[in-house]
Amino acid sequence: MIISNGVDIIEVRRVRQAVQRWGDDFLKRIFTDNELKNANNRPAIYEHLAGRFAAKEAVFKALLDKEINWKDIEISNDKDGKPVCSILKKMKNKPNIQISISHVKNYAVATAIVTKKA
Repeated sequence: MIISNGVDIIEVRRVRQAVQRWGDDFLKRIFTDNELKNANNRPAIYEHLAGRFAAKEAVFKALLDKEINWKDIEISNDKDGKPVCSILKKMKNKPNIQISISHVKNYAVATAIVTKKA
């Protein structure tokens, strides 16, 4: 059963500009160490980071939790490459979140769906 959903789209150039302007300060404010390690192995790093950024924004919109911050959300991939959302913040009832990410040269988009746990 779907409880809520969120969607976000971002221009890849905005992420590239933020990295160029603020460097590690920006990256370490938004992304976890695991996310950055994974991104550094990607040939299209800015597209990858933009996709992760959009996914986190989509999760924010779906959760409507004002207490959660950027690094409380970690986006990784399972063994088959499917994006997976983990909430790192300690919560009484962690939500079940399904995400999807897509990107092209200029844009990245992501959706997040919060479902009721079975």
